[in-house]
Amino acid sequence: MVCVLAALAITLAVPVRELLSQQAEIAALSDEVAAAEDRVDDLQARVADWNDPTFIAAQARTRLHFVFPGEVGYVVLGADDRPLDPEELPVEAEADPMWFEIAWDSLTYADAPEADQSDTVEPTDPGDAG
Repeated sequence: MVCVLAALAITLAVPVRELLSQQAEIAALSDEVAAAEDRVDDLQARVADWNDPTFIAAQARTRLHFVFPGEVGYVVLGADDRPLDPEELPVEAEADPMWFEIAWDSLTYADAPEADQSDTVEPTDPGDAG
């Protein structure tokens, strides 16, 4: 009986192994199909953007430096007299908080003084308001 079971196990080992490898391959291909469908959806959304006249006008203004009649277009040049990319332009510093942000933060602090208040805005001197 043991010999028959051993022979049966040896006989079935190869097909079971193939079945498991095929199931793993099917799962991997299903993931690839899902990724391809996501890519198609993204590309269809981009095509839909190009059907919108406001999007086309914005792209023409950004990429080709087109301006509407009556407007004046400016291009920022670098040290080598070449236009700068928007990514290369310096980032402006964050503006001082508005008075209502300071008031709201002080109310939040007063409501929960034992909580960590590291993300609140420090009030500025009222004489500095300009």
